[in-house]
Amino acid sequence: MLNVKLILTFPLFIIATKTFLTVHFIMKKILVPTDFSDHAEYALKVAAKIAREHNGEIFLLHLLDLPSQENDAVVAGAEVPEVAFFLAKARELFDDIKSADYLDGITVDGSILYAKAFDGIIKTAQKHEIDLIVMGSHGASGFKEMFIGSNTEKVVRLSDIPVLVIKKDEAAFNPNNFVFASNFTAEIKKPFAQVVDFANSFKAKLHLLYVNTPSDFKSTHAAEKIINDFVAGFTIEHGHTVNIYNDVNVENGILHLSNSINADLVGMCTHGRQGIAHFFNGSISEDLVNHAVRPVVTFKI
Repeated sequence: MLNVKLILTFPLFIIATKTFLTVHFIMKKILVPTDFSDHAEYALKVAAKIAREHNGEIFLLHLLDLPSQENDAVVAGAEVPEVAFFLAKARELFDDIKSADYLDGITVDGSILYAKAFDGIIKTAQKHEIDLIVMGSHGASGFKEMFIGSNTEKVVRLSDIPVLVIKKDEAAFNPNNFVFASNFTAEIKKPFAQVVDFANSFKAKLHLLYVNTPSDFKSTHAAEKIINDFVAGFTIEHGHTVNIYNDVNVENGILHLSNSINADLVGMCTHGRQGIAHFFNGSISEDLVNHAVRPVVTFKI
């Protein structure tokens, strides 16, 4: 059985300031789900770079989503030829991945599970106390996006830990310019501490963005004050900018500003809405995961 070890961990420390509590973390355990596609390898290359620079480990996960009758047979312990074939093939592909040059010197652990993709990812992250999930995605659109959604989108919605989504080959991942979009309300304070630590760890400049839309408009002066008051007390080591952008909706504003400054990374917080509330309200974070060509990182409120 394959013994691959890939993990990135963030030990938690609570530091009291005069105004609020800040949660700091250090990247050590990274989970990379893989279906052995090109997009999954893009994510693994980024995870390898992060692990190497932060002395972290990687946990590589492949999920066999079997038809219900074959799942029942697996649970019952029966020998199913189709299952044995897919399992053997997955182990073979795991061995191939382990020999990749970009993983040299990195501890990589691996697991093959029988589970629905997004459910298995969330449970594995909890079981192994993962600190960061790095996933590849080619996005979804149209009918599939509205009624089915991608596994990546579901993980972004449900994960309690940061999720970094990679859309293309980013082997030289180096997020010097990091756009973080928000309404900068009080509930964002705690996840924003993770955003700042993430930016500081990559020596990235933070570009803080408030998008004005026709249905929710604030004057430039008012929006700038909201952001400046919000960041007071945080130590952003490599500088930040304050950006007020007017657009038809928040997603377009984020994409347009990111394009204009050639951002390396886009970040947002997500509420993790589920069920009917999610269907009607949608999620800007999930839309970005589907539509952005740049890496997107999300933090749970």
